[in-house]
Amino acid sequence: MKRSLPARLARWAVTALLGIIVASILAVGAFRWLPVPVTSFMVNERLAAKEPLQQRHQWVPWERISRHAGVAVIAAEDQKFLVHDGFDFAQIEKAMADAGRGKRLRGASTISQQVAKNLFLWPGQTYFRKGLEAWFTVWIEFLWPKRRILEVYLNSAQFGRGIWGVEAASRAYFGKDAARLNRQEAALLAAVLPSPNRYRVVNSGPWVRERQAWILRQMQALGGTALLNGL
Repeated sequence: MKRSLPARLARWAVTALLGIIVASILAVGAFRWLPVPVTSFMVNERLAAKEPLQQRHQWVPWERISRHAGVAVIAAEDQKFLVHDGFDFAQIEKAMADAGRGKRLRGASTISQQVAKNLFLWPGQTYFRKGLEAWFTVWIEFLWPKRRILEVYLNSAQFGRGIWGVEAASRAYFGKDAARLNRQEAALLAAVLPSPNRYRVVNSGPWVRERQAWILRQMQALGGTALLNGL
């Protein structure tokens, strides 16, 4: 018996949805091992530029990244990174409570969530996009070890206009490889992460320097590079 048009459309829709789900999981699985040559946020920056933009990005493996850089971004962005499963629910609840009291809405995304967003999604705060972010975060945490998540984050985070990844940032700002970053330099890079198009590494203002000092204290409190010994 021939199916009606609505039934065929429904079947096609279900098939397409299942295909998208499988493709997204396969993409996450593939990037467990493959270098990430470009992210959706890099593409978005280039498309949004009103004039020609030279982007700098060079993938480097974990072994060629200073451990100070890993500790700095954990101290600055996600101090529970090594123990949570992708979401820091305490920070999410705190952010929602602050917003409910009329305070400025602040981010509560973990490093894992930021990796999901940077690689596969686009800027914005819609519920649909946040739902997709949660979907990719779950699979990233399930399929990747923590070291890989941190490696991809350090290679895909933005540290300034057109500057993506810790290797490009280290070369642009300090004239050295990412493997040679010291504590102070790593903390300074991490200090601009909340808004890399607003805050500067070079000729940075008082807020960035104060945040750098705070990050350095947090790095010491977390145990320094010994924090990453288990990765």
